Amino acid sequence: MRGREVESGNDPATACLGILMLETRFPRITGDIGNPETWPFPVRFCTVAGASPQRVVNEHAAGLLENFKDAATQLVRDGADGISTTCGFLSLFQNELAAACDAPVAASSLMQAPMIQALLPPGRKLGILTISAETLSPAHLAAAGVPEGTPVVGTDNGKEFSRAILNDEATLDVDLAEQDVVAAGGVLLDNNPDIGAILLECTNMAPYSRALQRAYNRPVFDIYSFLTWFHAGLRPRKFRADAEC
Repeated sequence: MRGREVESGNDPATACLGILMLETRFPRITGDIGNPETWPFPVRFCTVAGASPQRVVNEHAAGLLENFKDAATQLVRDGADGISTTCGFLSLFQNELAAACDAPVAASSLMQAPMIQALLPPGRKLGILTISAETLSPAHLAAAGVPEGTPVVGTDNGKEFSRAILNDEATLDVDLAEQDVVAAGGVLLDNNPDIGAILLECTNMAPYSRALQRAYNRPVFDIYSFLTWFHAGLRPRKFRADAEC
């Protein structure tokens, strides 16, 4: 089932990233994956019918695979050079989406985990923050290649972030949402003082990465770091003036 499409940018010399959107109404502030102003390159959005936050996060996107595959293949037909999604829980669909649309797919921020762990010094490990530790299952982590035993903490017990996003509310108190993410980072580090870097599962957490890094002086990786890297490979930067576009 094809969803609603919105395109940002039209530079043929720059790769266009296709982003599969959940059906949402919550505010997408700058830094959120679903805000076109977040990206320094062209993006094309396609909303997947029936893909509410509750259904994707709490119900493991049951029954939605074909909708996501159809939307991904349409984005590629419409000019997208690579595909991503607006929810880290869609790691479960990584292989199916890549097979369906015959294009590179970066379905989940969680896919950064093996590389981040490899970057860390001996004795240091990666920690993950998620919108829902209760429902982020071993299957989600395994599908993204997250090393076994990686600690996970959610914003489930916060005042604003998880509630507003998962209930798809029309308003979002950004300051309270930031406090929730930073507080969850504190719990993660209190329980695991050997953590050397933090990875944000949730694509809506990227606006708060800087506050998290400043609070705990650890590198923070998110969907923005992942997709800027991904896009750099889709269409490498031209350095030679005489090179072809």
